[in-house]
Amino acid sequence: MSGGGGLRIVRLANFVTPSSGGLRTALAELGRGYAAAGHEPVLVVPGEVESDRLTGQGRVITLPGPEIPGTGGYRVLAGRRRLRGLLEELAPDRLEVSDRTTLRWTGEWARRRRIPSVMVSHETADGVLRTWGLSESVAAATADRLNRRSAWAYSRIVCTTEWAEREFVRIGARNVVRAPLGVDLRRCRPERRSALLRARHAAGADVLLLLCSRLSVEKRPATALDALAALRGRGLRVSMVVAGDGPLKASLVRRAHADRLPVHFLGHVPDREAVADLQAAADVCLAPGPAETFGLSALEALACGTPVVASASSALPEVVGDAGVAAADTGADFAAAVMDLLARPEEARRHAARTRAELFDWQRSVTAFLTAHQALPAADPASGPGSRR
Repeated sequence: MSGGGGLRIVRLANFVTPSSGGLRTALAELGRGYAAAGHEPVLVVPGEVESDRLTGQGRVITLPGPEIPGTGGYRVLAGRRRLRGLLEELAPDRLEVSDRTTLRWTGEWARRRRIPSVMVSHETADGVLRTWGLSESVAAATADRLNRRSAWAYSRIVCTTEWAEREFVRIGARNVVRAPLGVDLRRCRPERRSALLRARHAAGADVLLLLCSRLSVEKRPATALDALAALRGRGLRVSMVVAGDGPLKASLVRRAHADRLPVHFLGHVPDREAVADLQAAADVCLAPGPAETFGLSALEALACGTPVVASASSALPEVVGDAGVAAADTGADFAAAVMDLLARPEEARRHAARTRAELFDWQRSVTAFLTAHQALPAADPASGPGSRR
């Protein structure tokens, strides 16, 4: 129990790096929201060196963890004995886990101690397995086995979209709740659009595309280059800027150079203000990842007034609604969707994007996650001081 009468919500997450995007943003925003509600959030993540810091999102503990080869820097909390000892020391009132594979044992740990626990499904298991080459039937069967174990181990499974919830509905899980993520509507706004920045990256082209993504196999960044090539093959003057890094970057750079595609690779952009400026400057944002269960980057682009073409295989069509276009997972289909969006009047399409984004905000997300934790804000008089809700 935290000293202030709220709950100590210990959060565990793998695959978080200083250059990672959506998950890192979600963890930070939710942590700030938990703290503002009077709780004590503690985040435990893997890193290169050990550290223990107090931050705006609460206490952040980094434990040394091995780097996974070929992932561009992702690490995992691999020392089970060390992590179990830390959990015993922290004595959480609630446990929240953002990894459905290597950390599943923590759900059983919490169950034995009667600590309510939540696993957050940030991706679909079968979707990720398919992107790594498994057939649809094998991926679905493997995912079902994994998901049954997760649904048993944790008190609740949190899914950010109805699309993400389906694989748990398929196995008959009854402890699934939905909690959407949000977007910073003050930082991400259409007024950030800069004609000068757009002209700099467009480099004389009539249309500027943006890919803001980790450059890894599950994100399918090559689809964006395929779309660019298809559009230029139709005679359109189009260029692209890519904000993101990852294990596929070198091959994508080689491909762009070999095919003479006008692509500006920025690498990881750590300044969130600069990212928002890019999102506002682009004409269309591409989100080709087929296993995305929400798509924070795409939602940020909408908030900046930029419409999105998203993979029809992902949850993003549910998020972007009529402020974007869903496309099959080919460059030709993405190119056709871009042309569909560009055929709409610019003012109308940018207004629709912002209007859609305004349906999502972080306070709503925090409330939904705290509801999943059965952790009403500590200041709520109905809960009583020091109550173990």
